[in-house]
Amino acid sequence: MDLNKAMIIGRLTRDPETKTIPSGQSVTTFSVATNFTWTDKSGQKQEKVEYHNVVAWRKLAEIAGQYLKKGGRVYIDGRIQTRSWDDQTGQKKYRTEIIVDNMIMLDRPGVNQSQPQKEVVPPQDSTANDSSAEEEINVEDIPF
Repeated sequence: MDLNKAMIIGRLTRDPETKTIPSGQSVTTFSVATNFTWTDKSGQKQEKVEYHNVVAWRKLAEIAGQYLKKGGRVYIDGRIQTRSWDDQTGQKKYRTEIIVDNMIMLDRPGVNQSQPQKEVVPPQDSTANDSSAEEEINVEDIPF
């Protein structure tokens, strides 16, 4: 049995590009960066970034093109595929991509992904009634 599975969580390095091929299918391409950190022998923290080319087809392509933005976090589940072609000079070129089977957007909708996310806390109303405060629970009142 063979297995070709890729699962990554990372951030988009650019906005997705959506195109429609002659057969009418949508295809969206984008890039996702993933980080790997470790401590070397001297105790220094090291970090390496990997960049992944991602391709989504059909309905996933439309969703990715509409909702994903540069800097947004995304989970991608798919398979690895390498394409080859000859460039204008006749030189063979290769591109390894993750073909999306499943995608989960990990950022909250409506939040600007290039800015750090901040929790919005509504101001306290000083005229609020004290009866709305939580009542203390007595352990003996719990039925189990």
